[in-house]
Amino acid sequence: MSSSAPAGSGLRVPGARVSSPERPPAVTGARRRRVGWVWAGVGAVVVSAVGFALVAQAVGEREKVLVLARDVPAGQVLKPGDLRVGEVAADAGVVRLADRGTVLGRQAKVPLVAGSLLAPGQVGMSAVFPPRGFSQVALAVESGGAPPDLARGERVAVLPGPTAVGAGAAGDDETATSTVAGTVTGMREPESAGGPRVVTVLVETGAARRAAQLEHPRVVVLPAEGGEAP
Repeated sequence: MSSSAPAGSGLRVPGARVSSPERPPAVTGARRRRVGWVWAGVGAVVVSAVGFALVAQAVGEREKVLVLARDVPAGQVLKPGDLRVGEVAADAGVVRLADRGTVLGRQAKVPLVAGSLLAPGQVGMSAVFPPRGFSQVALAVESGGAPPDLARGERVAVLPGPTAVGAGAAGDDETATSTVAGTVTGMREPESAGGPRVVTVLVETGAARRAAQLEHPRVVVLPAEGGEAP
């Protein structure tokens, strides 16, 4: 009479195979290396994309700065005609166009070469201002007579208002002869709503009286790129 062990009793039958629990497939070293290379490639792509974006952003940020229009010996006072405007990538080591008024009238500490960018450390203590041959003229500019975003250092033309000249060809000729070019050195906002704004302009002394006598003066910003400041 034969007897069989009930299932799950924990008794082993002689000659019977004992099944072992299934194990997950082992991850080989080659597979680990492949996964590592995939992640490394993804990381490199991400870093390259971020780096390219930062470089593109930096290259795209250009600003107007001051460039020497001609050679200036050491000790000579900087005049508007010594400077012109250029555009370069943003750099804290150069003088921006908006800061032109802070260097005009100062002495060159070192010889300045035409075509080079002007750096703040290349100019010394303030000399006599305005420079010899130039004068500052304060103009009462009525509302609408100048751009709302007019700033110091901008190169401008000052001309009489439309009511100050006659009509026709004679008026055009008078406007042309009355126009004065200069550089904005200061501004004062209107003291009351709708009142005139005071704009101070550095002009050649020979044109200062003509500028001061303009009726209802208008201020027009001139292109600065590549041109000398008046």
